[in-house]
Amino acid sequence: MATPEHVDVLIVGAGLSGIGAGYHLQTECPGKSYAILEARGQIGGTWDLFRFPGIRSDSDMYTLGYSFRPWSGDRSIADGQSILTYVRETAGEYGIDRRIRFHHRVVRAHWSSDEARWTVEAIRTDTDESVRLTCGFLFLCSGYYRYDEPYTPEFDGAERFSGEIVHPQKWRQDIEYTGKRVVVIGSGATAVTLVPAIARRAAHVTMLQRSPSYVVALPAEDPVSKVLRRRAPAKLAYSIVRWKNVLLTLLSFELSRRRPALVKTLIRNALEKQLPRGYDVDTHFNPRYNPWDQRMCVAPDGDLFTAIRDGRASIVTDRIDTFTENGLKLESGQELEAELVVTATGLNLLAFGGVQFSVDGEQVDLAETMSYKGMMLGGVPNLAVSFGYTNASWTLKCDLTCAYVCRLLNHMDQRGYAECRPSPPNPGIRPQPFVDFSSGYIVRAIGKFPRQGSEAPWRLYQNYALDILSLRFGSLEDGTMQFSRASPARPAAADADPAGIAA
Repeated sequence: MATPEHVDVLIVGAGLSGIGAGYHLQTECPGKSYAILEARGQIGGTWDLFRFPGIRSDSDMYTLGYSFRPWSGDRSIADGQSILTYVRETAGEYGIDRRIRFHHRVVRAHWSSDEARWTVEAIRTDTDESVRLTCGFLFLCSGYYRYDEPYTPEFDGAERFSGEIVHPQKWRQDIEYTGKRVVVIGSGATAVTLVPAIARRAAHVTMLQRSPSYVVALPAEDPVSKVLRRRAPAKLAYSIVRWKNVLLTLLSFELSRRRPALVKTLIRNALEKQLPRGYDVDTHFNPRYNPWDQRMCVAPDGDLFTAIRDGRASIVTDRIDTFTENGLKLESGQELEAELVVTATGLNLLAFGGVQFSVDGEQVDLAETMSYKGMMLGGVPNLAVSFGYTNASWTLKCDLTCAYVCRLLNHMDQRGYAECRPSPPNPGIRPQPFVDFSSGYIVRAIGKFPRQGSEAPWRLYQNYALDILSLRFGSLEDGTMQFSRASPARPAAADADPAGIAA
């Protein structure tokens, strides 16, 4: 059997996180060789996969964008195509795209302490060929969505419906909705995005929800950014707006946790100004949970509320009894006519890309591990995962994680270490769910993810300021992270050059 190709760092995923990881590695660890394995055929991850009408971020681009490459677009709440272009341009500008191996889906990774390296097995999704590589450090940047299978509950009578039923994750460009009556099932961020976008061309759009979500209107263009970009250097303006948005989001989250009744009142007052006089806010916009128990939905420039005021969209809060030939019958007895039904019913999560791990022959059960600083696993060596915030922009935490990994790698080189491994937590650390969110897509899958602990460094604080102190300035030799040097006997491998191409 041929000796597998070796790289110092192997990144899994060429989306927003993976491209950021590539930049940090080649900038902060320029002597390290690396490659990126991407299961799909394109750069962009989530932003390449989702193509439904109106696809956009619900995070502002001053915090979702990279710290090293300021967002230059006019819109703070950007559309999906603009975000995808931004990610791809970043990969091209810094030569990261040359390190990507497309159609490589990682399925297994085996760690050998004797060799101080991972052996990674991937399947070529275009040829079904099996590929093996080795690496000294494995960095997972594959997000947490299952790309091949969205979540769609079974609906009684769906086979009787004469129109089309489609999940947003499976949206096709040939789906036509101009002049049609459309029902969007769901109340989360995807539904809040879809309804005003489809309403521009449809005869009417109904958002059918079992229960409401919190929806807040934000300017699509940041007013502070508009002023600063005319009066200050681009990087300074970007930094100021970025920190302004970080602090405002943090304030919103902390206030929601400490004074939920106050925040609910503030949101309701804002809604009453956006909706028609006499609108039934209590039925359609009064969630059963507190603010930030689930992620807030954003309506740029209040587009959802504009569609409701104009009569192009409406909201029905009820449960589905059955599909009929011409639409849906609800438990209340009401019937909704539809020619197209969009099931914005959520996503399936996939822990660590579905990769199976083993350490020295022992299988790793992710659900039995505990997350160290939200990015490594107790007892698992030379492995990090880029997992962003749920209460702020994903990229904020990913940037910190990438910088920490680079600092860790440089520290290991300086001290002659070959292995870093968080020691398993002591029995006094109480396990808690990895993500403290009540959203359905989280609750359905959280049991398959690692857990967090009740105390640092096992606790996820979901706090950018605290994570800066911990990840950027905290000690690497903290007593929990254990280091060891390479074994004297170590088999040779076919190394790669720093560009990630086999020598």
